[in-house]
Amino acid sequence: MSDTVLIPLEIPVLGMTCASCVGRVEKAIRGTPGVASATVNLAAERAHVELTPEGDTGAVVEAIRRAGYEPLDERVELKISGMTCASCVSRVEKALREVPGVLEANVNLATERASLRVLAGGPDIRRLAAAVAAAGYKAEAIEEPGSAQQADRESAAREQEIKGLQRDLAIAAAGTLPLFLVEMGRHFIPGVHHWLAANIGEQPWRLASFALAALVLAGPGRRFFAKGAPALLRGAPDMNSLVVLGTTAAFAYSAVATFVPGVLPAASNHVYYEAAAVIVTLILLGRLFEARAKGRTSEAIRRLMTLQAKSARILRDGAEVEVPIAEVVVGDVVAVRPGERIPVDGDVTEGASFVDESMISGEPVPVEKTLGSGVVAGTVNGTGAFRFRATKVGADTVLAQIVRMVETAQGSKLPIQAMVDKVTGWFVPAVIASALLTFAVWMFAAPSPALAFALVNAVAVLIIACPCAMGLATPTSIMVGTGRAAELGVLFRQGEALQALRDVRVVAFDKTGTLTVGRPALTDLRVAPGFDEAEVLALAASVESRSEHPIAQAVVAAAKAQALAIPEASAFDATAGFGAGATVAGRRVDVGSDRMMRQLGLDPAIFAHDAEQMGDEAKTPIYAAVDGKLAALLAVADPIKPTTAEALKTLHALGLKIAVITGDNRRTAQAVADRLGLDQVEAEVLPDGKVAAVEALRSRFGPIAFVGDGINDAPALAAADVGIAMGAGTDIAIESADLVLMRDDLRAVATAVSLSRAVMTNIGQNLAWAFGYNVILIPVAAGALYPVFGWLLSPMAAAGAMALSSVSVVTNALRLKSFKTRSLA
Repeated sequence: MSDTVLIPLEIPVLGMTCASCVGRVEKAIRGTPGVASATVNLAAERAHVELTPEGDTGAVVEAIRRAGYEPLDERVELKISGMTCASCVSRVEKALREVPGVLEANVNLATERASLRVLAGGPDIRRLAAAVAAAGYKAEAIEEPGSAQQADRESAAREQEIKGLQRDLAIAAAGTLPLFLVEMGRHFIPGVHHWLAANIGEQPWRLASFALAALVLAGPGRRFFAKGAPALLRGAPDMNSLVVLGTTAAFAYSAVATFVPGVLPAASNHVYYEAAAVIVTLILLGRLFEARAKGRTSEAIRRLMTLQAKSARILRDGAEVEVPIAEVVVGDVVAVRPGERIPVDGDVTEGASFVDESMISGEPVPVEKTLGSGVVAGTVNGTGAFRFRATKVGADTVLAQIVRMVETAQGSKLPIQAMVDKVTGWFVPAVIASALLTFAVWMFAAPSPALAFALVNAVAVLIIACPCAMGLATPTSIMVGTGRAAELGVLFRQGEALQALRDVRVVAFDKTGTLTVGRPALTDLRVAPGFDEAEVLALAASVESRSEHPIAQAVVAAAKAQALAIPEASAFDATAGFGAGATVAGRRVDVGSDRMMRQLGLDPAIFAHDAEQMGDEAKTPIYAAVDGKLAALLAVADPIKPTTAEALKTLHALGLKIAVITGDNRRTAQAVADRLGLDQVEAEVLPDGKVAAVEALRSRFGPIAFVGDGINDAPALAAADVGIAMGAGTDIAIESADLVLMRDDLRAVATAVSLSRAVMTNIGQNLAWAFGYNVILIPVAAGALYPVFGWLLSPMAAAGAMALSSVSVVTNALRLKSFKTRSLA
């Protein structure tokens, strides 16, 4: 199984209302053959499924439907070229149906069209076209769903749900209001009871109440019965089942008292139609507030999804042609006018402008773009015009990757959620058992009328229990928190990093390109007797011209600045952490650290004083040897980033220890550490030793976060409890990290830590409220305070409290939208 390639699926699922629903959907999916794993997020209303090659998307969707929920799908139309007969149709249909996420595929030979039903947000046009191409045909989009359309569709589904709730709430309120006003008036306004008896009569009013309550339960309340009753019959009750039991008990008891009152003791001859109707109305009101609030939790991801341009102006045969975004391919030259949104990623080939990249970096200042500059899809051009060559399109663009990262993080389950899942698994059955126990205790121990007391309190227990709050406590905070993080330029690749980052006690940084600018410059050159400065610099630059290392590039830049001729090098070889060597104009030249010189049998002691002084000035000394003789000492300095000191000061204020892990010599590293106030220095660390350095820091301080940007940082990023990659870093570093900083500013590290703590605090508040609410109020609803204070909780009050509980959890999570970055500047 470990070598099996798993196929990921994201399935929007409608109809889930509580944590029990989540457990039921997960169980249904996991019970489907070919499913390797399944995770369901209540707040995002999504299921993340991983299929083995034998898995079937349609079977997963059908399992969700059988469990009583609705997967969201959409229609896609393709234009198919190259078909000539019925067998072509069969081949195309077979190719399309094998694409994960395709539920149906019907191809019409006459119209040369393919009509597909796919999971919302599932396979994009390019993936479908690739499957058709592999079968030997060509497919083009007739209607491009894309990210923006997916966002529109899910938004429309949300709006439809809200409108349905509004309609049902209005009907329920119209039926409930007369019942509520009359019953409250009878209890609290003197004379109403006698007026009702004299002008309407008790039995006629009961019949009218029966009709109104039946209207509320059969109309607006039908949504609870449609889901709750089947779940109850399957032996897997959910929150809807609790509403069904509570309202049915109140209504049925009242109907018996209305039509066959003789079967009840005289003292228990009461009706509770208003309780049944008010319960439905209040819970619908709570669902409406909750749906609106849940819609706001994913605003950040929807905004990202709608940033994609719908068309692009590309150069075809020397003329600009506007085409759908799906038709842009890598290599196309794209023209961008002032004020337009950039459609795909690429590099500027002509013109210049300033581009607003705040959606990527969180920084409001526009970035200058000139020849060779990279541009990113979704960003907005300023007043200039330019052309660029497309390098990434479709799902490969930075914007698409950001959306995927945020969606993945929002759909994750934190370790703390495992405890919640265990509790919610038995919560609803435990509530039903508590209601039955409440009924039994009141029947045997209550004063007359015992039956009325038993019924009212048992119904209150059923109605006040709120598994919704427990189910929403974690995912809503994750959704809002990761969305806000994306707005601030911090991308959590995994939701688990939110919890892990909260627990970090030390942050370790790579030095070059992370703490520093990453563009070193040559500052000093000392030559040994018998060597010429210009000649040694040219020879060293020749060797270093074959290296991509920033220090090497600084040496080359210095030689070019002096207009020196840099000869070609041959027989080049390099040793990571030591240096490089080559043959230049028939001479052997080696450039590297003091370790390398000693390895060559050379003693760098003649430069010891200069090297020590350079190290004290935070400069990196490197040595050059020519034909086996020590020739020169060179010093390279990499300026510290302007915001580094502020970022580290903020991290210290958050109570974190700060370390640096670098391959630089100890004196240079210590000089940087002293300047920045670092707590620990791990210097002269070879690339394969960074993991050991991370482990050493963890054993000394506790959980560790490592921040880096280079290929040699990837193992350390993976080994740390939380790996943080600079967005400007290499792809391999980003892939090894748990979160990515989209701007080259270490203040974002402090933002990530602060936000992690804020999210986890928010989750703790939500869980405390959700569990505390149920632990305290279920006994109150059962009548625990009656023996001491004579207090009972009516089912109507219980319904109001239950509705308020889940809304409170979502509202508390939404406070994270106002999270502000922390700064000590």
